[in-house]
Amino acid sequence: MKLAIKRIGFLVVVLGLWQLVYSIGVFEDIVFPSPIQVGVALYEGFADGDFIKALGASFRHLFMGLSLAILFGTVIGVLLGKSKQADETAGMYLIALQSIPSIVWVPLAIMLFGFSEFAVVFVVVLGGTFVMALNVRTAIYSVPPQLVRAARTMGTNGIPLFFRVEVPSSIPYFMTGLRLAWAFSWRALMAGELLSNGPGLGYSLRYAQDYARMDQVVAIIIIIGVIGAVVDQVVFSKLERNVRKRWGLLKS
Repeated sequence: MKLAIKRIGFLVVVLGLWQLVYSIGVFEDIVFPSPIQVGVALYEGFADGDFIKALGASFRHLFMGLSLAILFGTVIGVLLGKSKQADETAGMYLIALQSIPSIVWVPLAIMLFGFSEFAVVFVVVLGGTFVMALNVRTAIYSVPPQLVRAARTMGTNGIPLFFRVEVPSSIPYFMTGLRLAWAFSWRALMAGELLSNGPGLGYSLRYAQDYARMDQVVAIIIIIGVIGAVVDQVVFSKLERNVRKRWGLLKS
């Protein structure tokens, strides 16, 4: 309860400062809307269904792209974690690929798929695959050697060893990879949709900016931020915490 009061109090202060800056006219109204104007834009956007349609399209892109990113990232990570030769060759480029901002992939996606939804999904896949692969590789490397040796002394080798020992031991790192893959894919989604022909939240954001509807721009930014925070805290953060607690990795 105290934490909720603190957070609400902080939000009230931010809204108050926002309204103060608007009232004293630091910026022109056309580029700096008031909290009330943004609130009205949020209400109207959901009331007429525009934001709901955009959210539906964005989550469709995200589900397709994130699913592929998790699949590809897991396969690549396992390959690099289990093969020293693969890690010493292709592995050294993984961090370089992961460090490339998602928006950099947009021109390539447009050249390959045009201004289509496939281009958006392509950007999302690239946004989440490499960070997922890095965490899966780390997960394989972090399996305690004593567990592997103990399993081998009991006659477990090869594929059974991988699924019975290495996979369960690497689950906490895998969950961290899922959480990061979601975050990077969500950012990549917005980058891809910004330069697409819609539909989606990113496209709606660019459309509002083109027509100087800054109240809608700020409203959509708020929606993007709230969804990112809620999904991370309600879904992935709790899953990661529960897994780490079950594996005894949380500090008491």
